[in-house]
Amino acid sequence: MPRPRSDLGADDTGCPILHVDMDAFYASVELRERPELQGTPVIIGAPGARGVVLSATYEARRFGVHSAMPMTRARRLCPQAVVIPPSRGKYAEVSRGVMEIFHTYTPEVEPIASDEAFLDVGGARKRLGPPAAIAAMIREQVVREHGITCSVGVANSKFVAKLASQHCKPDGLLVVPADRVVDFLHPLPVGALWGVGERTEQSLVRLGVRTVGDLAAIPVATLQHQLGQAVGAHLAALAWGRDERPVTPHVPDKSIGAEETFATDVDDPVKIRKELLRLSERVAVRLREGGHVGRTVSVKLRRADFSTVSRSRTLREPTDVAQVLYATACDLYAAAGLEKVRLRLVGVRVESLRPAGEAPRQLGLGERESGWREAEQAMDRAARRFGRDVVLPASLVRPPFGEIDP
Repeated sequence: MPRPRSDLGADDTGCPILHVDMDAFYASVELRERPELQGTPVIIGAPGARGVVLSATYEARRFGVHSAMPMTRARRLCPQAVVIPPSRGKYAEVSRGVMEIFHTYTPEVEPIASDEAFLDVGGARKRLGPPAAIAAMIREQVVREHGITCSVGVANSKFVAKLASQHCKPDGLLVVPADRVVDFLHPLPVGALWGVGERTEQSLVRLGVRTVGDLAAIPVATLQHQLGQAVGAHLAALAWGRDERPVTPHVPDKSIGAEETFATDVDDPVKIRKELLRLSERVAVRLREGGHVGRTVSVKLRRADFSTVSRSRTLREPTDVAQVLYATACDLYAAAGLEKVRLRLVGVRVESLRPAGEAPRQLGLGERESGWREAEQAMDRAARRFGRDVVLPASLVRPPFGEIDP
């Protein structure tokens, strides 16, 4: 497969956009506490038969393991790998710390995941130096303060900066000079372009297009005839490195959710409601951590045959309270008529988000000012000090010797 040019030089003039991407983020966070596993194949994910890979060290990736892969397949590809269950609260804490580092360099930060973001450092040049120097400072500070590495692409657009960070992983920094963008892009496989999925790539291969350079040589009208007006024009622009999208800071979350795939299909309503409570707790914590409240609650219920049912309800007032989410989720589960149906997966999601400070709370007649919200905020404070699993709803605490039959 064609590879990107590696002799492009280091001229970052006119390249204010950085794409910063943590290297094997979840795995790197876990290995801070397990230094003896450094340099070995490690997989992060639920170890059960239905678990999926959340992250893998580069040593495991050499065997073909990648995120979103079923754990059973990952274990077959790399049987010697150590599997570590995920610690989501830990990753959220490190993510917040890394994003805070980014904001010390520029207010123009656009997070696109918990472990990556675009930065526009054009306004920081006089204060901190050229973009490549700023990228180097960010990389050093992330290692110093959080013990993990990141890779940074430096370019004149978001699209090219993201490609650059991908091609210098792990623990690298790659500058794509503004006058060498075409040299960088054209040797790459056409699948590297944003918007080229499996079906689009098949259509392009039928046209004889295998590299970005091949696509750039095709008239725009031909691409639009083959792929549609919008997609054809979009890919033609990207093939020549044209991407006018600015870095957009503080993009609000559109929704927050969590879901769980059971180790074996479950048709016990008690167990399903217990999982809905667990998921409601996770979603509520994420809402409060992000300073959000939401009005629309939805559940996702996937049957054993993989068919999926979704139900939603819009609340009278927005909330970040797990008990409100849980009660609504249970009502939606009951209304779906699946209480005796074997389920493979359940999920809870909150939409119609808004900042918590902009949502005045109205007390109902006879309602006390102190209640579930205050109790859950107290749990948050305890979790920050002692860990998320220290304080849980009683129904989620496992007996020391397993479940006890009533």
